[in-house]
Amino acid sequence: MGEIRIEGVWKYFNKGKVAALKDISLTVEDREFMVLLGPSGCGKTTLLRCIAGLEYPERGRIFIGGRDVTDAPPRSRGIAMVFQSYAVFPHLNVFENIAFGLRMQKRPNEEVTRRVNQAAGLMRIEKFLERYPAQLSGGQRQRVAVARGLVMEPQVLLMDEPLSNLDALLRLQARAELKRLLQEVETTTVYVTHDQIEALSMGDRIAVMEIGEIVQVDVPKEVYENPATLFVGGFIGTPPMNFMRGTVKSVNGASAITIGDQVIHAALPAHFQTGQDLLMGIRAENIEASTQSSPDAVPARVLVVEPLGSHLLLTAQVGDTPIKVQTRIDFPVVPDQTIYLKLESNQVRWFDAETGVRFESGEKMSVV
Repeated sequence: MGEIRIEGVWKYFNKGKVAALKDISLTVEDREFMVLLGPSGCGKTTLLRCIAGLEYPERGRIFIGGRDVTDAPPRSRGIAMVFQSYAVFPHLNVFENIAFGLRMQKRPNEEVTRRVNQAAGLMRIEKFLERYPAQLSGGQRQRVAVARGLVMEPQVLLMDEPLSNLDALLRLQARAELKRLLQEVETTTVYVTHDQIEALSMGDRIAVMEIGEIVQVDVPKEVYENPATLFVGGFIGTPPMNFMRGTVKSVNGASAITIGDQVIHAALPAHFQTGQDLLMGIRAENIEASTQSSPDAVPARVLVVEPLGSHLLLTAQVGDTPIKVQTRIDFPVVPDQTIYLKLESNQVRWFDAETGVRFESGEKMSVV
Protein backbone atom coordinates (compact mmCIF):
# COMPACT_ATOMS: atom_id res chain seq x y z
CA MET A 1 0.00 0.00 0.00
CA GLY A 2 1.31 3.43 -0.95
CA GLU A 3 -1.06 5.73 0.95
CA ILE A 4 0.59 8.88 2.29
CA ARG A 5 -0.89 10.56 5.35
CA ILE A 6 0.43 13.91 6.56
CA GLU A 7 -0.84 15.06 9.94
CA GLY A 8 -0.33 18.59 11.26
CA VAL A 9 3.14 19.15 9.81
CA TRP A 10 5.01 22.37 10.59
CA LYS A 11 8.40 23.27 9.19
CA TYR A 12 10.46 26.33 10.13
CA PHE A 13 13.52 27.95 8.60
CA ASN A 14 15.82 30.81 9.66
CA LYS A 15 16.10 29.55 13.25
CA GLY A 16 12.37 29.21 13.68
CA LYS A 17 11.52 32.68 12.43
CA VAL A 18 9.94 31.62 9.11
CA ALA A 19 7.17 29.01 8.94
CA ALA A 20 7.58 27.28 5.57
CA LEU A 21 4.77 24.81 6.31
CA LYS A 22 1.86 25.68 8.58
CA ASP A 23 -0.14 22.81 10.06
CA ILE A 24 -0.30 20.80 6.81
CA SER A 25 -2.65 17.81 6.81
CA LEU A 26 -3.19 15.83 3.61
CA THR A 27 -3.98 12.25 2.61
CA VAL A 28 -2.80 10.88 -0.75
CA GLU A 29 -4.64 7.67 -1.55
CA ASP A 30 -2.89 4.51 -2.70
CA ARG A 31 -2.05 4.76 -6.44
CA GLU A 32 -3.30 8.33 -6.63
CA PHE A 33 -1.57 11.06 -8.65
CA MET A 34 -1.54 14.09 -6.36
CA VAL A 35 -0.22 17.42 -7.61
CA LEU A 36 1.15 20.05 -5.22
CA LEU A 37 0.56 23.32 -7.07
CA GLY A 38 1.56 26.83 -6.13
CA PRO A 39 3.91 29.74 -6.88
CA SER A 40 7.59 29.80 -5.98
CA GLY A 41 8.13 29.97 -2.23
CA CYS A 42 4.74 28.57 -1.22
CA GLY A 43 6.26 25.47 0.45
CA LYS A 44 5.42 22.73 -2.06
CA THR A 45 9.01 21.49 -2.50
CA THR A 46 9.58 21.69 1.27
CA LEU A 47 6.53 19.47 1.80
CA LEU A 48 7.81 17.02 -0.81
CA ARG A 49 11.21 16.91 0.92
CA CYS A 50 9.51 16.22 4.25
CA ILE A 51 7.72 13.25 2.71
CA ALA A 52 11.04 12.06 1.28
CA GLY A 53 12.87 12.46 4.60
CA LEU A 54 15.22 15.14 3.27
CA GLU A 55 13.69 17.68 5.68
CA TYR A 56 12.54 17.00 9.23
CA PRO A 57 9.31 18.67 10.44
CA GLU A 58 9.39 20.41 13.81
CA ARG A 59 5.82 19.26 14.46
CA GLY A 60 3.47 16.68 12.97
CA ARG A 61 3.78 13.13 11.65
CA ILE A 62 4.13 11.52 8.23
CA PHE A 63 2.85 8.03 7.40
CA ILE A 64 3.57 5.97 4.26
CA GLY A 65 1.65 2.74 3.76
CA GLY A 66 0.28 3.05 7.29
CA ARG A 67 3.78 3.20 8.83
CA ASP A 68 5.02 6.25 10.73
CA VAL A 69 8.14 7.30 8.81
CA THR A 70 8.64 10.72 10.41
CA ASP A 71 11.92 9.65 12.00
CA ALA A 72 12.91 7.15 9.29
CA PRO A 73 15.79 7.88 6.87
CA PRO A 74 14.93 8.28 3.18
CA ARG A 75 16.31 4.88 2.20
CA SER A 76 13.81 3.04 4.42
CA ARG A 77 10.68 4.92 3.31
CA GLY A 78 9.98 2.94 0.12
CA ILE A 79 10.18 6.04 -2.07
CA ALA A 80 11.91 7.20 -5.22
CA MET A 81 12.46 10.81 -6.19
CA VAL A 82 12.86 12.55 -9.55
CA PHE A 83 14.44 15.99 -9.34
CA GLN A 84 14.03 19.07 -11.54
CA SER A 85 17.65 18.85 -12.72
CA TYR A 86 17.36 15.12 -13.63
CA ALA A 87 20.63 14.48 -11.72
CA VAL A 88 21.84 11.83 -14.18
CA PHE A 89 25.48 10.76 -13.88
CA PRO A 90 27.43 11.98 -16.94
CA HIS A 91 30.12 9.28 -16.60
CA LEU A 92 27.59 6.40 -16.67
CA ASN A 93 25.66 5.20 -19.68
CA VAL A 94 21.87 5.06 -19.62
CA PHE A 95 21.78 1.43 -18.47
CA GLU A 96 24.03 2.12 -15.49
CA ASN A 97 22.21 5.34 -14.65
CA ILE A 98 18.95 3.43 -14.38
CA ALA A 99 20.63 0.56 -12.54
CA PHE A 100 22.39 2.77 -9.99
CA GLY A 101 19.95 2.23 -7.12
CA LEU A 102 19.82 -1.51 -7.70
CA ARG A 103 23.63 -1.67 -7.73
CA MET A 104 23.71 0.13 -4.40
CA GLN A 105 21.37 -2.53 -3.02
CA LYS A 106 23.70 -5.21 -4.41
CA ARG A 107 20.96 -6.88 -6.41
CA PRO A 108 21.93 -9.86 -8.61
CA ASN A 109 22.99 -8.99 -12.15
CA GLU A 110 20.12 -10.95 -13.69
CA GLU A 111 17.57 -9.02 -11.66
CA VAL A 112 19.27 -5.72 -12.48
CA THR A 113 19.17 -6.45 -16.22
CA ARG A 114 15.54 -7.54 -16.11
CA ARG A 115 14.31 -4.54 -14.13
CA VAL A 116 16.37 -2.00 -16.10
CA ASN A 117 15.06 -3.35 -19.39
CA GLN A 118 11.51 -3.26 -18.05
CA ALA A 119 11.82 0.36 -16.85
CA ALA A 120 13.50 1.43 -20.09
CA GLY A 121 10.69 -0.21 -22.05
CA LEU A 122 8.07 1.69 -20.10
CA MET A 123 9.88 4.95 -20.83
CA ARG A 124 10.59 3.95 -24.47
CA ILE A 125 14.34 4.45 -24.18
CA GLU A 126 15.48 0.85 -24.86
CA LYS A 127 17.48 2.05 -27.89
CA PHE A 128 19.55 4.41 -25.77
CA LEU A 129 20.81 2.08 -23.05
CA GLU A 130 24.41 2.23 -24.29
CA ARG A 131 24.48 5.99 -24.79
CA TYR A 132 25.79 8.57 -22.33
CA PRO A 133 23.74 11.57 -21.10
CA ALA A 134 25.68 13.99 -23.32
CA GLN A 135 24.35 12.06 -26.34
CA LEU A 136 20.70 12.49 -25.27
CA SER A 137 18.17 15.29 -25.66
CA GLY A 138 16.64 16.99 -22.63
CA GLY A 139 13.48 14.93 -22.97
CA GLN A 140 15.44 11.68 -23.17
CA ARG A 141 17.46 12.57 -20.06
CA GLN A 142 14.21 13.32 -18.27
CA ARG A 143 12.94 9.84 -19.16
CA VAL A 144 16.16 8.30 -17.87
CA ALA A 145 15.62 10.04 -14.53
CA VAL A 146 12.05 8.76 -14.31
CA ALA A 147 13.14 5.23 -15.25
CA ARG A 148 15.77 5.32 -12.51
CA GLY A 149 13.03 6.04 -10.02
CA LEU A 150 10.61 3.43 -11.36
CA VAL A 151 13.21 0.64 -11.47
CA MET A 152 13.24 0.65 -7.65
CA GLU A 153 9.55 -0.35 -7.66
CA PRO A 154 8.80 2.21 -4.95
CA GLN A 155 5.60 2.49 -2.96
CA VAL A 156 5.73 6.22 -3.62
CA LEU A 157 7.20 8.28 -6.48
CA LEU A 158 8.03 11.90 -5.66
CA MET A 159 8.59 14.29 -8.58
CA ASP A 160 9.88 17.85 -8.18
CA GLU A 161 9.08 19.85 -11.35
CA PRO A 162 10.60 17.18 -13.63
CA LEU A 163 9.44 18.86 -16.86
CA SER A 164 10.40 22.47 -16.12
CA ASN A 165 13.69 22.30 -18.06
CA LEU A 166 12.02 21.23 -21.32
CA ASP A 167 10.92 23.52 -24.14
CA ALA A 168 7.19 24.06 -24.71
CA LEU A 169 6.61 21.39 -27.41
CA LEU A 170 8.72 18.75 -25.70
CA ARG A 171 7.01 19.54 -22.42
CA LEU A 172 3.61 18.91 -24.02
CA GLN A 173 4.75 15.53 -25.34
CA ALA A 174 6.47 14.53 -22.09
CA ARG A 175 3.39 15.45 -20.06
CA ALA A 176 1.21 13.06 -22.04
CA GLU A 177 3.83 10.27 -21.92
CA LEU A 178 4.35 10.66 -18.19
CA LYS A 179 0.62 10.53 -17.50
CA ARG A 180 0.31 7.35 -19.59
CA LEU A 181 3.26 5.78 -17.84
CA LEU A 182 2.07 6.47 -14.32
CA GLN A 183 -1.37 5.10 -15.15
CA GLU A 184 0.34 1.87 -16.20
CA VAL A 185 2.66 1.44 -13.21
CA GLU A 186 -0.04 2.36 -10.65
CA THR A 187 2.44 3.94 -8.24
CA THR A 188 1.34 6.55 -5.72
CA THR A 189 2.75 9.81 -7.07
CA VAL A 190 3.21 13.25 -5.54
CA TYR A 191 4.11 15.77 -8.24
CA VAL A 192 5.29 19.32 -7.51
CA THR A 193 4.76 22.04 -10.10
CA HIS A 194 4.08 25.76 -10.45
CA ASP A 195 2.55 25.12 -13.89
CA GLN A 196 -1.24 25.04 -13.59
CA ILE A 197 -1.63 23.43 -17.04
CA GLU A 198 0.44 20.46 -15.85
CA ALA A 199 -1.63 20.26 -12.69
CA LEU A 200 -5.00 20.41 -14.45
CA SER A 201 -4.05 17.92 -17.17
CA MET A 202 -2.17 15.34 -15.08
CA GLY A 203 -3.46 15.19 -11.52
CA ASP A 204 -6.18 12.98 -10.07
CA ARG A 205 -6.42 15.70 -7.43
CA ILE A 206 -4.70 19.04 -6.90
CA ALA A 207 -3.57 20.51 -3.59
CA VAL A 208 -3.17 24.26 -4.11
CA MET A 209 -0.66 25.85 -1.74
CA GLU A 210 -0.23 29.48 -0.69
CA ILE A 211 2.38 30.76 1.79
CA GLY A 212 2.91 27.43 3.52
CA GLU A 213 -0.74 26.38 3.66
CA ILE A 214 -3.01 24.16 1.57
CA VAL A 215 -5.98 26.32 0.56
CA GLN A 216 -7.90 23.82 -1.59
CA VAL A 217 -7.73 20.10 -2.38
CA ASP A 218 -10.01 18.71 -5.06
CA VAL A 219 -10.25 17.20 -8.53
CA PRO A 220 -8.99 19.51 -11.32
CA LYS A 221 -12.45 20.36 -12.69
CA GLU A 222 -13.69 21.48 -9.26
CA VAL A 223 -10.58 23.53 -8.52
CA TYR A 224 -10.93 25.31 -11.88
CA GLU A 225 -14.69 25.89 -11.81
CA ASN A 226 -15.16 26.48 -8.07
CA PRO A 227 -11.99 28.03 -6.64
CA ALA A 228 -12.17 28.18 -2.85
CA THR A 229 -10.45 31.58 -2.61
CA LEU A 230 -9.49 34.59 -4.68
CA PHE A 231 -5.93 33.29 -4.75
CA VAL A 232 -6.96 29.97 -6.34
CA GLY A 233 -9.17 31.67 -8.93
CA GLY A 234 -6.43 34.15 -9.78
CA PHE A 235 -3.65 31.57 -9.93
CA ILE A 236 -5.39 28.86 -11.97
CA GLY A 237 -6.58 29.52 -15.49
CA THR A 238 -5.16 31.17 -18.60
CA PRO A 239 -6.23 33.90 -18.36
CA PRO A 240 -7.02 33.84 -14.63
CA MET A 241 -10.55 34.37 -13.32
CA ASN A 242 -11.92 37.91 -13.62
CA PHE A 243 -12.90 39.69 -10.41
CA MET A 244 -15.21 42.68 -10.18
CA ARG A 245 -15.91 44.48 -6.92
CA GLY A 246 -19.54 45.22 -6.10
CA THR A 247 -21.85 46.14 -3.25
CA VAL A 248 -25.13 44.49 -2.24
CA LYS A 249 -28.11 46.82 -2.74
CA SER A 250 -31.85 46.54 -2.43
CA VAL A 251 -33.51 47.72 -5.63
CA ASN A 252 -37.32 47.69 -5.76
CA GLY A 253 -37.34 45.20 -2.91
CA ALA A 254 -34.99 42.74 -4.66
CA SER A 255 -31.31 41.99 -4.04
CA ALA A 256 -28.86 43.47 -6.50
CA ILE A 257 -25.13 44.06 -6.94
CA THR A 258 -23.83 47.43 -8.08
CA ILE A 259 -20.59 47.34 -10.07
CA GLY A 260 -19.58 50.87 -10.96
CA ASP A 261 -22.76 52.42 -12.38
CA GLN A 262 -24.21 49.05 -13.37
CA VAL A 263 -26.92 47.36 -11.29
CA ILE A 264 -26.97 43.55 -11.64
CA HIS A 265 -29.95 41.69 -10.23
CA ALA A 266 -28.83 38.30 -8.97
CA ALA A 267 -30.03 35.40 -6.88
CA LEU A 268 -27.79 35.83 -3.86
CA PRO A 269 -27.42 33.66 -0.75
CA ALA A 270 -29.83 34.75 1.98
CA HIS A 271 -27.10 35.78 4.42
CA PHE A 272 -25.82 38.55 2.12
CA GLN A 273 -26.65 41.94 3.64
CA THR A 274 -27.37 45.32 2.08
CA GLY A 275 -24.16 47.34 1.95
CA GLN A 276 -21.90 44.27 2.01
CA ASP A 277 -18.91 44.42 -0.35
CA LEU A 278 -18.42 41.40 -2.59
CA LEU A 279 -16.23 40.29 -5.44
CA MET A 280 -17.85 38.71 -8.47
CA GLY A 281 -15.67 36.09 -10.18
CA ILE A 282 -16.18 34.80 -13.70
CA ARG A 283 -13.91 33.19 -16.29
CA ALA A 284 -13.22 34.70 -19.70
CA GLU A 285 -14.89 31.83 -21.58
CA ASN A 286 -18.13 32.31 -19.60
CA ILE A 287 -18.70 35.83 -20.93
CA GLU A 288 -20.51 36.30 -24.24
CA ALA A 289 -19.51 39.39 -26.22
CA SER A 290 -21.85 41.21 -28.61
CA THR A 291 -21.76 44.42 -30.60
CA GLN A 292 -25.49 44.91 -29.93
CA SER A 293 -27.00 46.21 -26.71
CA SER A 294 -29.54 44.08 -24.88
CA PRO A 295 -31.42 44.41 -21.57
CA ASP A 296 -29.27 41.85 -19.73
CA ALA A 297 -25.87 42.91 -21.09
CA VAL A 298 -23.14 44.98 -19.45
CA PRO A 299 -21.49 47.68 -21.60
CA ALA A 300 -17.69 47.57 -21.72
CA ARG A 301 -14.94 49.48 -23.56
CA VAL A 302 -12.38 47.38 -25.44
CA LEU A 303 -8.79 48.12 -24.47
CA VAL A 304 -6.78 45.37 -26.19
CA VAL A 305 -7.53 42.77 -28.88
CA GLU A 306 -5.30 39.64 -28.94
CA PRO A 307 -5.79 37.11 -31.78
CA LEU A 308 -4.74 33.70 -30.40
CA GLY A 309 -5.39 31.45 -33.39
CA SER A 310 -8.55 29.61 -32.30
CA HIS A 311 -10.09 32.61 -30.51
CA LEU A 312 -9.77 36.27 -29.62
CA LEU A 313 -8.82 37.37 -26.12
CA LEU A 314 -10.19 40.82 -25.34
CA THR A 315 -9.22 43.10 -22.50
CA ALA A 316 -12.29 45.21 -21.80
CA GLN A 317 -13.10 47.72 -19.11
CA VAL A 318 -16.30 47.48 -17.07
CA GLY A 319 -16.55 50.64 -15.00
CA ASP A 320 -13.00 51.03 -13.67
CA THR A 321 -12.22 47.29 -13.81
CA PRO A 322 -10.33 45.65 -16.71
CA ILE A 323 -11.45 42.08 -17.44
CA LYS A 324 -10.59 39.36 -19.95
CA VAL A 325 -13.18 38.08 -22.43
CA GLN A 326 -12.77 35.13 -24.78
CA THR A 327 -14.70 35.24 -28.04
CA ARG A 328 -14.65 33.81 -31.55
CA ILE A 329 -11.73 34.63 -33.85
CA ASP A 330 -13.94 36.50 -36.38
CA PHE A 331 -15.67 38.72 -33.82
CA PRO A 332 -15.70 42.26 -35.33
CA VAL A 333 -13.97 44.43 -32.75
CA VAL A 334 -11.29 47.11 -32.49
CA PRO A 335 -9.72 48.90 -29.53
CA ASP A 336 -11.80 51.67 -27.91
CA GLN A 337 -15.04 50.14 -29.24
CA THR A 338 -18.03 49.64 -26.92
CA ILE A 339 -19.22 46.04 -26.69
CA TYR A 340 -21.88 44.37 -24.55
CA LEU A 341 -21.19 41.45 -22.27
CA LYS A 342 -23.56 38.74 -21.06
CA LEU A 343 -22.38 36.80 -18.01
CA GLU A 344 -23.34 33.13 -17.73
CA SER A 345 -25.22 33.29 -14.44
CA ASN A 346 -24.45 29.71 -13.39
CA GLN A 347 -20.73 30.38 -13.83
CA VAL A 348 -20.57 33.45 -11.57
CA ARG A 349 -18.77 32.92 -8.26
CA TRP A 350 -19.11 35.24 -5.27
CA PHE A 351 -16.23 35.98 -2.91
CA ASP A 352 -16.03 37.83 0.39
CA ALA A 353 -14.18 41.07 -0.31
CA GLU A 354 -12.34 40.97 3.04
CA THR A 355 -11.40 37.30 3.46
CA GLY A 356 -11.26 36.27 -0.22
CA VAL A 357 -13.28 33.12 0.55
CA ARG A 358 -15.91 31.96 -1.95
CA PHE A 359 -19.64 31.96 -1.23
CA GLU A 360 -22.18 29.84 -3.07
CA SER A 361 -23.04 31.21 -6.53
CA GLY A 362 -26.31 32.84 -7.43
CA GLU A 363 -28.61 31.21 -9.99
CA LYS A 364 -30.16 34.09 -11.97
CA MET A 365 -28.87 37.47 -13.07
CA SER A 366 -30.14 40.42 -15.02
CA VAL A 367 -28.72 43.88 -15.63
CA VAL A 368 -30.50 47.20 -15.16
